[in-house]
Amino acid sequence: MQTPDSGSGALPEPQDAQVAYFCMEIGLDAAMPTYSGGLGVLAGDTIRAAADLGVPMVAVTLLYRGGYFRQHLDEQGQQSESPVSWDPDTFLERLDPRVSVSVEGREVQVQAWRYVVTGASGRTVPVYFLDTALPENDTWDQTITDRLYGGDQHYRFVQEVVLGLGGLAMLEALGHSGVRVYHMNEGHSALLTLGLLQRRLEANAGQREVEAALTLVRALCVFTTHTPVSAGHDRFPADLVRGVLNPEVVLLWERTGLARSEDGIFNMTELAMEFSGYVNAVSRRHQLVTNRMFPGNHVHYVTNGVHTAGWTSPEFQELFDSHIPAWRRNNQLLRYANNIPLDEITTAHQRAKKQLLQKVEQRFGARLRPEVLTIGFARRAAVYKRADLLFTDLDVLRKLTQKHGPIQVVFGGKAHPQDEAGKEKIRQVHSAAGELGEDIPVVYLEEYDIELARLFVAGVDVWLNTPLKPMEASGTSGMKAALNGVPSLSVMDGWWLEGHIEGVTGWAIGDESFESSGDDAACLYQALSDSVLPLFYEHPLRFARLMRSAIALNGSFFNTQRMLAHYLAEAYQLD
Repeated sequence: MQTPDSGSGALPEPQDAQVAYFCMEIGLDAAMPTYSGGLGVLAGDTIRAAADLGVPMVAVTLLYRGGYFRQHLDEQGQQSESPVSWDPDTFLERLDPRVSVSVEGREVQVQAWRYVVTGASGRTVPVYFLDTALPENDTWDQTITDRLYGGDQHYRFVQEVVLGLGGLAMLEALGHSGVRVYHMNEGHSALLTLGLLQRRLEANAGQREVEAALTLVRALCVFTTHTPVSAGHDRFPADLVRGVLNPEVVLLWERTGLARSEDGIFNMTELAMEFSGYVNAVSRRHQLVTNRMFPGNHVHYVTNGVHTAGWTSPEFQELFDSHIPAWRRNNQLLRYANNIPLDEITTAHQRAKKQLLQKVEQRFGARLRPEVLTIGFARRAAVYKRADLLFTDLDVLRKLTQKHGPIQVVFGGKAHPQDEAGKEKIRQVHSAAGELGEDIPVVYLEEYDIELARLFVAGVDVWLNTPLKPMEASGTSGMKAALNGVPSLSVMDGWWLEGHIEGVTGWAIGDESFESSGDDAACLYQALSDSVLPLFYEHPLRFARLMRSAIALNGSFFNTQRMLAHYLAEAYQLD
C-alpha cells in the first residue's frame, strides 16, 4: 500500500534495521491522531531525520483508534472534549504477523500497521502501530490500544505491556533480527528491557548469573527522559504490576534486584535507567535537573531539535532553495542564511504571516491586522507553562502598547481532559482577552494540531515562552519558529539557555538562575518595552536582521539532524 509519506522507494530489508525506536506516541500526520503534543511530534521529527540521514531505524508505537481527543472551547474558554474518528486503512498498511502478550493471565493478540517515512536521502524508516482490536480478543482487550493517555492506571500499564513486550515480539515476528540498539523515548516502553533480559537468559540456559545477562541488555538499551515534572514519570502500585504481568516476568524482575519500590510503587523511569547503558536528558539544564531527581545515575544530555523541512513554511522553503539549495540534506548549511538579503527575509515572513491571519479569520472568525506585532504562544495547557503570565497586569500591558505601538496575541494548546488546573489556565486567557477587548486583540485557537502549528510558528512575529523554571526540559516550539525567522522571547530555561543571544536570536525573560524568582512578569514587560516593541516599530531593518540571525544561528543547530548525529556518535555507536 502506498502511504502518504512513503514515496515510491522500496522498503528496506528487515535485517537492515539496527535501531529500534520506541515511543508511546508518534506524530506523523495531522489527520492521524496518534500524538498529543511535544513528545509525539519530536518522535515524528526524529524518524524523519533518520530517513533523511539514512539511519537504519525502525519505530514502534500504539495505534489509538480513538485518538487523543478533539478540543472544543466555548466563549468563556471552557474546554470540552469529543472522540476522534479516523480510519487506519486510509493511511496505513495492515500487516499479517500476530503476536501475543500475557495480561492478567490472558493471551492478548496484537497486530501491526505500517507507515513508511521516506527521507531526503531516499532511504525509508518503517513505523509500526500496534493494535489489539482483533475479534479473537475479548471486548475489553480490544480497547487496549484505543485511547492515548486515556483511562486509569490499570489501562495505562496494560498499554505499556503491549508497547514494550508486544513491540519487542512484533519486531521479531517481522524479521527485524539485526537490531543492536533499543531506544526508549520516555519510560512507557521500559518493560521491553525485561523482555530482552528474558531472551538473553533463555539463549544461555546454563547461565545462572543474572548480572551477566543484565550487562548484555544494558549494552543494547538507550533511554531518553523528557520531563522534570514528577507526574510525567509513570509509577504503578506493586500489586497492579504483579497482577498484570506474566508471573515469569515478575519473577525475573525480582531476580535482577531492580524491582525496588518506594511505598509499594514501581517507577518506570527508574526501570529504564537501570537497564540502559546510555541515559540522556534533552537539554544541558535538564541534565542537571534529572541528576537531582534521580541521583546515582550517570545522565548525559542531547538537546532536542526539530525537522527542518517539516517545520519550514513554503515561503521560507522557497527562499532557502534559492540561496542554500542543499539545506534539506545538510541542515548545518542554514548557517549561510546570513547571506540572504534582508528584504527577501521580510517578504517571506509577510507572506507566511498573511497565511496565518487568513486561517485565523476563516476558521475562528477573528480579523487581525498584518501590520501589528503578533505574539504567538502555543503549548500544552499545563500550569507550569504559565500561558497567562503575559496578562499578570493588564494596565501595564495597555500602557506598553500606548507608548510603543499595538500588539495582538494568538494562543493555542490543549489541556489533558483530567487536568482541571490546565483548563483553568485556558479560561484565564479567555478572561483576559475579554477584559482587553479591542485594546489588545487576543485569539485562542481551538483544536491546535500539526497542520495549524506549521502556520502558527511561521506567521507570528515573536514566539513567547514563559515556563516556571526549571520545569522546561527542552521545548521545541521556539526552534520551529526560528526556522521561519521568528525570534523567541523566553524564560531562560530548557533549550533557550543554549540558543539565546540577547538581541541577536531573541530576548530573555529574566536571568539564568536555576529557579524562577517571582518577577518574571515584570521582566517580560520590561523586555517588551525596552527591546521588542521599539525594535519592531522603529527599526524594521534591525528587526529583520535579528530574524535572519535566528535562522542562521538557531535554525542551523537546533534540528533533528544535529540531534540524531549526537545520538549516533555517543549513544548508538553503530559501525
